[in-house]
Amino acid sequence: MSRPRKHGSVARGSVVRVLSALLLLSLLAVAAAGFWAWQRYEVFADTPLAGLQAGDSVVIERGDSLPTVLSRLRQAGVREGSEYEWRLLARQLGAASRLHVGEYALMPGISPRELLVAMRQGDIIQYRFTLVEGWNIRELRAALGKVDTLKHETSGLDAAALMSALGRAGEHPEGRFLPETYLYSRGDSDLDLLRRAYAAMEKALAAAWEQRDPDTGLKTPYEMLIMASIVEKETGIASERPQIAGLFERRLKIGMRLQTDPTVIYGIGKDYDGNIRRSHLTTDTPYNTYTRRGLPPTPIAMPGVGALDAVAHPAPGSALYFVAVGDGSGRHLFGDSLAEHNANVRKYLQNYRQRMRDTQPAKDAP
Repeated sequence: MSRPRKHGSVARGSVVRVLSALLLLSLLAVAAAGFWAWQRYEVFADTPLAGLQAGDSVVIERGDSLPTVLSRLRQAGVREGSEYEWRLLARQLGAASRLHVGEYALMPGISPRELLVAMRQGDIIQYRFTLVEGWNIRELRAALGKVDTLKHETSGLDAAALMSALGRAGEHPEGRFLPETYLYSRGDSDLDLLRRAYAAMEKALAAAWEQRDPDTGLKTPYEMLIMASIVEKETGIASERPQIAGLFERRLKIGMRLQTDPTVIYGIGKDYDGNIRRSHLTTDTPYNTYTRRGLPPTPIAMPGVGALDAVAHPAPGSALYFVAVGDGSGRHLFGDSLAEHNANVRKYLQNYRQRMRDTQPAKDAP
């Protein structure tokens, strides 16, 4: 009896080997494609975005999805990466559903990974607004009105409406906002910033009042605020503030008029043209401390912490008069008596005239 032939088995074995080889090749191709895609993804994730300029930014608004954010990035000039790559990277970083509202800097050199991490962490752009010591409320509101990164909610509000909007109806706004630098983000409003500055002044004033010298003649924290605003406007020299505060304290205690020009200027208001005249000193207004005794009815500017501290701790002494040195330094000469003051005034005039001569351009020789 003859044996069966194995031609069928051999054929089936050949087919299996071929299929195995094809499968292996397919797996290798898939692996290679996957490796290539992963390499491309890694390059995408960590390569700086091209074409960005200093100052470029993108805004995420409440309710924005990742595709919406990506659309905004495209509008800002970002071309790198497919939506799939951005989605994959966002999932990998845990940022897909945790993008914080705000404005983000598209700094030259930033990579997709760095940008999404910033959005996940809420590293939004912070702007600065500096409230300058000695500004009055008109100057403060004018400066706020020029800031285009703030929402303007106080435009058109008069002083009374402004304070009502801040929850301080009936208060005068002058002097109520603490001079310092405030950080804010796009979308904040001028009212938000003023609310913070008001709270900062309340805190600073309360601290100064709590720490004041026990023999002060000031009766309330508001009187301290008024006095500090006058000291703020009288000198920009920090070391002189306690001297001037002490001088004004002594004048108040003996019933002597303060006779301070900045209060007169404040009473003139918008009509002040930069020159104070004798007629201004003799025209009575609630702020004319040449015609009225005591403090003016409100502050005349926004005093800083230094002025508040000077009024809380005025320097001892006997001086009742002061006048500018006249040399352009901003310093003052102090005198105990009117005779000494008049002598200091003569020194001021001499120094002033000399400074004018020194600053005049030299004439060409004939």
